[in-house]
Amino acid sequence: MIKKMKLALSAATAVLAFAGLTAAPQAGADELGDLKARIAKLEKADAEQVAASKDNMVFFRGGYARNDTARNDLTQGGGYTADHGGWFVGAGLDFSLSDDLFGMHDGTEILAEIMFNYSQFDTSPTSLANVLVPSLDPIPGTVSQFTLTASPKVKFLKGSDFRPWVIPIGFGINVISPTSNGITYLKPSMQFAAGADYRVWNDIYVGADIRYNLGFDNTDDQININGFTTGGYVGIGF
Repeated sequence: MIKKMKLALSAATAVLAFAGLTAAPQAGADELGDLKARIAKLEKADAEQVAASKDNMVFFRGGYARNDTARNDLTQGGGYTADHGGWFVGAGLDFSLSDDLFGMHDGTEILAEIMFNYSQFDTSPTSLANVLVPSLDPIPGTVSQFTLTASPKVKFLKGSDFRPWVIPIGFGINVISPTSNGITYLKPSMQFAAGADYRVWNDIYVGADIRYNLGFDNTDDQININGFTTGGYVGIGF
């Protein structure tokens, strides 16, 4: 957008300068001087607008989490099955890569998102300590999942207070607790998401989103991480 504006201003300067040369010398000089003043004013306003634009964002999320398959472990004190649903909290950063879809569409922004998310589903009746030392009294353990993702984000309507967006696909690493029977606790996944935010004041935003986490291999219910999170977030532009 900035390059296009500069090209247009340069073209206008050249045209009017030529027109000024063909007219009366004094009138041409006055018109050319007035044009230069207007161009300088436009360039200053454009520079101020670019300086004031804050395309990056830090955001903080929270809401409802649900796994497609309830986590279970048949060795933990005779076995347990965790609830499907729970809650999550998280935070992330958006870094602007392009404000015009790499030159293909004005107003469609491409960002790189880095996000972490903690989800808690249930409390198991026993923990790993009880498996290692069966004589111990039952020690409850938290059934939880930590997810770290990196994703491209396509955000629409740049310049508007209301900004919808989508994540076509992202990559995630998940840490589960308690570990599975095979002591597995790390698992890769894909992320798909959609949402929107609204600028409520200065560079403060509120929004809502829904995200789906899809593991590459989900043959074992103990480490099945398929599921979604949905909720709201507060963002600060910088």
